[in-house]
Amino acid sequence: MHASDVLMYGHFTFMRTLDLVPADQRTTSGAVGYWSVKDLVAHLASFELVLVEVLQDVVTPCPTPLRDALKADGQAFNDHQVDELRNGWTYERCLEEYLAAHEQVRGLVSDLPAGLLQRTGAIPWYGAQYDLEDLIAYQYYGHKREHSGQIQTFRDRFR
Repeated sequence: MHASDVLMYGHFTFMRTLDLVPADQRTTSGAVGYWSVKDLVAHLASFELVLVEVLQDVVTPCPTPLRDALKADGQAFNDHQVDELRNGWTYERCLEEYLAAHEQVRGLVSDLPAGLLQRTGAIPWYGAQYDLEDLIAYQYYGHKREHSGQIQTFRDRFR
């Protein structure tokens, strides 16, 4: 697996999907539950920031408050990150944060020491049998594909 490619394809899928949503529908509730497309962008931005922490931590151990909050209670993490922290943000601000975090992730992945992406057990909190490539494929690529499909279904309701 090539983690950089997996990140790129997940990102491109998500961005292409966002481009299909008319501007006047981006803040309409109902894309996923009561969340709007803007809220989904905020949600995925918060997950990108978790990945930034994870990648930094595997190279040089450091505090990971976002990862710890997500791991402790995913629903509370989502509620706090989307419904509280980013509630008053515009779609554009959420997208800018997502894009900046994604670029940071791409840079961190490209700078990782050789073999670290495939080192089983490098992220024991995720599961001793997994490596960073597994995390990227399952929690990031799959997550973006899932929400992209939901956004497409939401958009289709207005066509």
